[in-house]
Amino acid sequence: MSTELLFMHDAYLKTATAQAVAVHERGIELDRSIFYPVGGGQSGDTGFLVRVNGERISIADTRKGDSIDRVLHIPAPGMPSPELGETLTLEIDWRRRYALMRLHTALHVMSCVVVAPVTGGNISPHKARLDFDIDMNLLDAKTIERETNAMIARGVETETVWISDAELDARPELVKTMSVQPPRGAGRVRLLRIPGIDLQPCGGTHVKNIAEIGGIRVLRIRSEGKRNKRVEIALAA
Repeated sequence: MSTELLFMHDAYLKTATAQAVAVHERGIELDRSIFYPVGGGQSGDTGFLVRVNGERISIADTRKGDSIDRVLHIPAPGMPSPELGETLTLEIDWRRRYALMRLHTALHVMSCVVVAPVTGGNISPHKARLDFDIDMNLLDAKTIERETNAMIARGVETETVWISDAELDARPELVKTMSVQPPRGAGRVRLLRIPGIDLQPCGGTHVKNIAEIGGIRVLRIRSEGKRNKRVEIALAA
């Protein structure tokens, strides 16, 4: 049974109710979820599943199940397990999630400042990075920081766009990331559009307006190999 991915349509949902449809050694599966499973470089959500009796099951990580539309909620060690069919209240660690949303969106903006193929990326709650196939001499921390923050200050609303697999095949230039391919199989692909700035496939969570990022700091730039020059950032505040 697939999981209804509530975060795909509203990344700002902090709570919801769901039913347990599978409980096994790999984790807990629900009929619907606000928890984002690790993927595309973005860390999985943490939080709690709250039982009717008030007992709280701490979720230490969230990962994809056997298919892209199934989500595994992984309890912390020693946590109780819900019963099949049990109704649970979902609570994500919102402070952590919102930091991930801000940083993830910031990487989209930065990818339009450093114009080069993206060879990798990662988003954690405290910092994020992109790896580029570019000459190291073309990367300057102060310039990247200044130009990225100038774009953020424009306060552009983000938009979710859906296109078919065939449409994406016809527009390969939309895919910037060489290391992660857009998820396929559902017949359509989700894109993030920042009008006048960026348009690319992405299944992660993002802020509604890039002004919510508030600004970034470039922590460091270093070489990770011939085709991987890493730019690491954090939120300015």
